[in-house]
Amino acid sequence: MLNPSAAKALESDLSFLKTSLDDADRAMYARDLWPRHHLAVRAGDVAAHKPHAIVWPTSTDDVVRLVKWAHQNNVSLVPFGAGSGVCAGVLPTPDVIIVDVKQMDRWRKFDPNGPWLDVESGHMGVPLEEKLNRKGLTLGHFPSSILCSTSGGWVAARSAGQCSGYYGKIEDMILDLELVTGTGEVVTLPRRAEGRSLLPLIVGSEGTLGIITSSTFRLHPVPTARAFGAWSFPTTEEGWEAMRAMFQSGLRPAVSRLYDPFDAMLAKQGKHKGAKKPTGSAPGLGALALRTLLKRPGFVNDVLHSEWGGKLMGGAMLVVIFEGEGDAPARSMEQARAMLEKINGSYEGEGPAQNWLKHRYSVSYRQAPVFASGAFVDTMEVAARWSSLGALYDGVRRALGEHVFVMAHMSHAYPDGCCIYFSFAGSGAPDAKGDWREACETTYDRAWRAALKAAVDAGGTLAHHHGAGRSKAPRLPQELGVGLDVLRQVKRVFDPKGIMNPGSLGI
Repeated sequence: MLNPSAAKALESDLSFLKTSLDDADRAMYARDLWPRHHLAVRAGDVAAHKPHAIVWPTSTDDVVRLVKWAHQNNVSLVPFGAGSGVCAGVLPTPDVIIVDVKQMDRWRKFDPNGPWLDVESGHMGVPLEEKLNRKGLTLGHFPSSILCSTSGGWVAARSAGQCSGYYGKIEDMILDLELVTGTGEVVTLPRRAEGRSLLPLIVGSEGTLGIITSSTFRLHPVPTARAFGAWSFPTTEEGWEAMRAMFQSGLRPAVSRLYDPFDAMLAKQGKHKGAKKPTGSAPGLGALALRTLLKRPGFVNDVLHSEWGGKLMGGAMLVVIFEGEGDAPARSMEQARAMLEKINGSYEGEGPAQNWLKHRYSVSYRQAPVFASGAFVDTMEVAARWSSLGALYDGVRRALGEHVFVMAHMSHAYPDGCCIYFSFAGSGAPDAKGDWREACETTYDRAWRAALKAAVDAGGTLAHHHGAGRSKAPRLPQELGVGLDVLRQVKRVFDPKGIMNPGSLGI
């Protein structure tokens, strides 16, 4: 808990803020969506990390007064958007105050001719995009979490949307941001075409340097046309070589997603469609079948990822969507089709790509049945240059595959490299009381440790767009080297008392 003097000062000095010390609120703000937390929730341990209080500022002035008070009283603050992070970026202790910014959701300045928008950090994703669409514009940012994430959260976690191939990641969209540092100073950091820029230090800082209160984003016209296509490839490697060729030729599909054979088989059979009624099982598999499958993950992975296993499942599949104005998407698709079919791609028609777009957010709602069945599911996104992609894919897949069932897809491609998005499921034998938690946590932790080490050893980056939080922090020194020391020095400048989200990113 807060020391008595700070707790007393909280009630008097911050009376201008809506504040809650209610146990139910403290439980709701005790975690983000890190899947390891779900194991505790399933076991009945809902909130092991309750904060002292939650506050809801409504303006930058509110944030300034709050941070100055916290700086003076040595009270730690954790910025909170919508809680959709999956890397334990939010893991408060009883002496922490959660700062929920969702009541800061105003449009400050809007230039339809720019076009650009300065919007406060608490604005939720879907309402923001819908408002822009009514004005004929789009941000072009469509993370899977768009239904439960904020614009400030996107910036803080260095988010990537599903259409990043055309619009870029969030750091490509931002023109400037307003930040309240750990001392309560308000700074505006612009994108600079020339000279030094501090903006990249804040994008992806996960609340460790200050509280982002607003951001100015570049906008685009709403696309008037789309073109769809899908291709099968004998192997996953041939599929990513096709992606590389496409992006290095200058083509920029909004969506380019390559599924490995098992994931591709599910997509072809329609397993990525809308949610069904809860049955206590994983999507497409009964709970018993899932647990049986996960008893020997190494064997199952070896079979499914063998050459004949890949052929039996029909190979990898690449889904491509172009969007834009007039006939430009159709012309780009014609070029892509000619190129991909010259390099061993077999055309599967428009259906798989159209189906993906229709159900693009459905996957976010399929985790609960897996956890209910006595297992767990998680994702890991890493990235590398094309020359290192094979080593990264093979290394991480093998490391995970010793502990969990694993499949993968490639997305967020660039001329120089690509992101690999691993999805995996695991379990463990229940104890005498039927409790799955300890065994699942042991398997979960071993899988993550092995995979993070494999990613670093292969020359990959540990976090492409989910952030690092606390789950990936133990391996950041190996990836960043002296860069982590530089980040710690930057934190001392922005947050000299270390009150901003201490522990996240390992700083």
